[in-house]
Amino acid sequence: MKTQIDNFLHSRLEKNPDLRELYHTIKKDLDKVEKQLESISDSPNKLISDVATYLFQKKGKRVRPALLILCSKLYDYQGNEDIRLSAVVEIIHTASLIHDDIIDKSMIRRGKKTVHAKWGPNITVLLGDYLYITSIGLALKNKYKHIIELLTETSAQMIEGEITEYCMSGNIEISEQEYFDIIDKKTASLFSVTCQIGGILGQAPEKEENFLADYGTNLGMSFQIIDDLLNYAGDEKILGKPVLSDLKEGRITLPLIYTLNNDSRTNRERIKEMLNSRNFKNEFQEEILNIIRSNGALDYSYQKAKEYAEKCKEIISHLPESVQRDALYQFSDFIITRRK
Repeated sequence: MKTQIDNFLHSRLEKNPDLRELYHTIKKDLDKVEKQLESISDSPNKLISDVATYLFQKKGKRVRPALLILCSKLYDYQGNEDIRLSAVVEIIHTASLIHDDIIDKSMIRRGKKTVHAKWGPNITVLLGDYLYITSIGLALKNKYKHIIELLTETSAQMIEGEITEYCMSGNIEISEQEYFDIIDKKTASLFSVTCQIGGILGQAPEKEENFLADYGTNLGMSFQIIDDLLNYAGDEKILGKPVLSDLKEGRITLPLIYTLNNDSRTNRERIKEMLNSRNFKNEFQEEILNIIRSNGALDYSYQKAKEYAEKCKEIISHLPESVQRDALYQFSDFIITRRK
């Protein structure tokens, strides 16, 4: 039986733009961001150079740099600060993933070994710190003091979210609101400040700068919910990491929270028993997946992501018409139909 996710993907996938379409007006700008990121590999320290090359040689989706550039060009920004600051937010994002992987003991990301799996946790902690400091150094070169303040505050929020998530690891009593609070800090905060920085560079009116920040928050919430949903519903080969890896690492996300609150007593107790045993044999994994995939948890999670995505569209409708606004509008559809 097809879920709402399957039906939506199959009915909309051909109509939704892929990233190449969304990025076509800013491709040259994103190429410049890549060069800025690649420059980190020029370090005279061979280890830093090797790890940076490993991190940035395989391009990710670069969603955050694209959002910053689109938001700045929404107001016809003509300078070069958007390139440097786009690199800054991508470096902050990468540093957060490095530390996240150490804490979660993740061995695979984007289909290849994580940095700590390849070089060990001690070096990886230092490399994550190095990237954070590098991002601060780049950010200090811009002329807007407010942007430095925003990036500092956001980095602190992301770390706070990571600490909270670590403290809640394996806690099957986590509430839906606590989950939303964690992903707001860990993920949505960086999306929000990324879009807001674009507005600051373009000298958007204060009201519209706030709209961009709200747009980023809602997009980030939708993005993370889909990420967590795909950990139960996705294809391992496409995801580039094992299905249920979040659960093995102790992360209790929305599909499981829904299940623990709404499934039958028998299924709830069975899942609690398996989680408390910390035994993730293949048959247990299959059993958990079957329960979650059959009780409406995935549809519920998808609907929540869709609500945030629809809020993005409503917010963006208040901003000036342009090809950039169209791309930002379509981003919300891309986010909820992506498979990785």
